[in-house]
Amino acid sequence: MQQHFNKKPLSMWLNRAAVICISLLFSQQALAETAEEKGLRIAQERKAFDLGWVDSKADTEMVLYNAQGDKSTRSIRIQSLEVEGDGDKALSVFDHPADVKGTAFLSFSHALEPDEQWLYLPALKRVKRIGSRNKSGPYMGSEFAFEDLSSFEVEKYTYTYLRDETIAGFDSYVIENVPVDKYSGYTKQITWMDKEAYRVHKVEFYDRKGQLLKTLTMSDYQVYADKHWRPSKMLMVNHQTDKKTEMFWNNYQFKTGVKESDFNKSKLKRAR
Repeated sequence: MQQHFNKKPLSMWLNRAAVICISLLFSQQALAETAEEKGLRIAQERKAFDLGWVDSKADTEMVLYNAQGDKSTRSIRIQSLEVEGDGDKALSVFDHPADVKGTAFLSFSHALEPDEQWLYLPALKRVKRIGSRNKSGPYMGSEFAFEDLSSFEVEKYTYTYLRDETIAGFDSYVIENVPVDKYSGYTKQITWMDKEAYRVHKVEFYDRKGQLLKTLTMSDYQVYADKHWRPSKMLMVNHQTDKKTEMFWNNYQFKTGVKESDFNKSKLKRAR
């Protein structure tokens, strides 16, 4: 055996030693990673995984249920624009029913600064700015708050990895997100996100008293352009009022040629 050892080229033994050292180094780093560092790393990987969608359009049906189960339905067209180095922009225009037809909602998400949002109400014939202090309010009578409609930006939260768990058949991360903005309506969110494509399957929202307020479930994911996963169904349940809102997404299109100038608050009154 000693003779066989001596016949091995020195470079081969050095390469093997280098591989062993690198493996040990990565193992030590993984072991040294705190729950906060791991949560942040996973959030950064989630954001990076979906980059490059450029712009999109989709049709949405929003169904509102009161505590007695009575429902009302609204049809919305939504177009979005990916903004490099900042949060994304989105414009929603209501087509149905007649009492909300022509209502338009414009949202500029930001990574570090407060989001900017405007709502045009045809009945009042004026554009209303949604202030930071009011972003926890309900969006058009639904169980979604205005702040729920902002794009996901890593800088909006601090993170803590909690555990691994299987949800909807997917091996997933469970992450605690704490909003950085002091005007957020939430003290924390618990997010279940699969490891395969960083698809969010469930989010629990906790109110300012630390009580469970709402649960969002996202399902029936479809992949577009071989990379960008979007849910076809979203269900937001308010545990404190027994109300819920469903959103059904259809006719997704990407890279449609939407321009920056299409997202302008001065055009909200003419949005059709």
